[in-house]
Amino acid sequence: MWRMILDRRGFLSAMPALLASGAVSGAEAGRKTRFYVLEQFQLEQGPQTSRIHDFFAKGLLPALDRVHPGAKIFLEAVAAPHLPTVTSIIGVESVSQIWEISRQLFADKEFSHAFDEWESGAEPYATSSATLLEATAYSPEIVPPEKPPETPRIFELRTYHSPTVRQHKALDARFSDAEIKIFHRSGVHPAFYTSTVFGANRPNLTYLIPFDNLAAREKAWSAFGADEEWVRVRKASVERDGQITAVIDLSLHRATAYSPVR
Repeated sequence: MWRMILDRRGFLSAMPALLASGAVSGAEAGRKTRFYVLEQFQLEQGPQTSRIHDFFAKGLLPALDRVHPGAKIFLEAVAAPHLPTVTSIIGVESVSQIWEISRQLFADKEFSHAFDEWESGAEPYATSSATLLEATAYSPEIVPPEKPPETPRIFELRTYHSPTVRQHKALDARFSDAEIKIFHRSGVHPAFYTSTVFGANRPNLTYLIPFDNLAAREKAWSAFGADEEWVRVRKASVERDGQITAVIDLSLHRATAYSPVR
């Protein structure tokens, strides 16, 4: 999020489209989190990993807590196209709130000092990317538990890309109807469901699932795949709409010790 404020030109070039769709307006009635800013940092083996964790834990997170009460998740990849990778996910009410939070962060002397320290000397990371996700109508709110788990959970990040908007709508309809109910009884409880506003493989459905551990993940997905209703729902979906996903990307992450949601 703080990176997006440094060069607004690319992001702001799409602001007319956002304005037309209402994406820069305030939160919908009853919804606190309408968007998530997902940033990923691919790192080189060596000190970059400890440096970014130190900056996140001691610089970014305390400053964010001072200016923004929304959802905050920090993850470290355990199975992903690039290792090591560190991910931050910040929930906001509106796109315009991104700029306000960034402005307040860089007006914070402690954060600015921590940011400068992180960037001084050797490069702080190899590459980075930012994705703007919009919560679906059926996406739950993220509420940090009163008592965090003793062991950080595993988070699975899944992205389902559909070739066309029509197919994406069919995928979204399937999730919002039967699929989520089957998820829940199988032990799959996503933290959010979103679609990508800016990022790769649009249109898509991107969701994040916490599991207590890898064994719990395997058990839940096995139960889901064997669910008789799911077999019927998927068959009916393919017969009606064809193959509605062209690319499925998934990666596994472990919540960091300092992540408010872990």
